[in-house]
Amino acid sequence: MDEEMEIYGGFADTYDIFMDNIPYGDWHTYLRKLLLKQGVSDGIVVDLGCGTGNMTRLLAEDGYDMIGVDMSAEMLEYARQKCQESVLLLQQDMRKLELYGTAAAMICVCDGMNYLLETEDLRQVFRRVQQFLDVGGVFVFDMKTAHFYETQLGDRTITDNREDVTLIWDNVYHTDTGINEYVLTIYQLSDDGNDLFERVDEHHVQRAYPCETVQRLLDETGFSVESVYEAFTENMPGKDSERIYFVAKKLCEI
Repeated sequence: MDEEMEIYGGFADTYDIFMDNIPYGDWHTYLRKLLLKQGVSDGIVVDLGCGTGNMTRLLAEDGYDMIGVDMSAEMLEYARQKCQESVLLLQQDMRKLELYGTAAAMICVCDGMNYLLETEDLRQVFRRVQQFLDVGGVFVFDMKTAHFYETQLGDRTITDNREDVTLIWDNVYHTDTGINEYVLTIYQLSDDGNDLFERVDEHHVQRAYPCETVQRLLDETGFSVESVYEAFTENMPGKDSERIYFVAKKLCEI
């Protein structure tokens, strides 16, 4: 697979079309509940890997002072169209997060953390988040599991044909490393009169981490792990869990 393909460049145009199966409203309700349970009812909240701003917008409507962070300028352009003018959007790599002050909470949902391919990348993000959280601030994030990658994706090709645009998802999962990689090929109608389609290819790589590894790294970077849940529940994750939520709290300055 071509390592030079840009991530979420050409896909930004059609991201929301193909992600329309995600129940953002339900996800938002669950995330809001987790924040309120940790006492975060207002203040600055940072949405890491905010993409086209779906969750950023919903939390801003709750009254949080939202900051959206994403590496893709194209995705942020779409987020700008959705979000209130008061929402600050920053093009940054979350491993190099830089803010003007601290936040009451940070979130990262929709498996943004799975794009961190080395344990050192995870550690680096945890350190940056810890640095820019208030003492007692909350960090909530989700991660897809090895069970999901192996049973739901595996070595498969998935197609999704919509009006004027088609997606081909060519997936490979490596059980020995927990690495899941896929090429997205998108054909989008560019000239209706001449029936011409534009092709875009993107190479994405994600990794599944053992729950124990994530918890250890949080402990090492100054967090208290408050809860680990099977997604959208308050149950402990099991071997068949497909997505896990971590809720951590900053203990002190380090």
